[in-house]
Amino acid sequence: MQEVKVLVPGGKASPGPPLGPAIGPLGLNVKQVVDKINEATKDFDGLPVPVKIIVHEDKSFDIEVGVPPVTALIKKELGIEKGSSSTGKEVVGDLKLDQVIKIANIKRKQMLSYSLKSAVKEVLGTAVSMGVTVEGKSPKEVQKEIDEGKIKIED
Repeated sequence: MQEVKVLVPGGKASPGPPLGPAIGPLGLNVKQVVDKINEATKDFDGLPVPVKIIVHEDKSFDIEVGVPPVTALIKKELGIEKGSSSTGKEVVGDLKLDQVIKIANIKRKQMLSYSLKSAVKEVLGTAVSMGVTVEGKSPKEVQKEIDEGKIKIED
């Protein structure tokens, strides 16, 4: 059994790099693999998605789809291309708390967080580094309000 890990654009994988060169030598039908990956990742349209292709001895294969990075999910929610180039000085977007919770729920299985509350705080930490505010406030301020119980996050 062999494993190949690649990062592909959701729903838009192609037989070219990084996929073709990685799986071509393994004797798989590249088109079948690409079609299966695109079907499995179509909900993450265009976002970078980690994919693991598990190749068995009989040349059959399984695909495990990961979740795009938090930064990609934030950019998708805001409809922006990239985060701030001067964090702390430049704000590139403003998320609603509902959007932060949505991203935390999507990523939660892969985070180290045990609760939705801590997953939300993790997403807020990423927002800080990207120059993104939450409902007009600094994400650090929102984290503090969660800690103080002013904002309730229910699991």
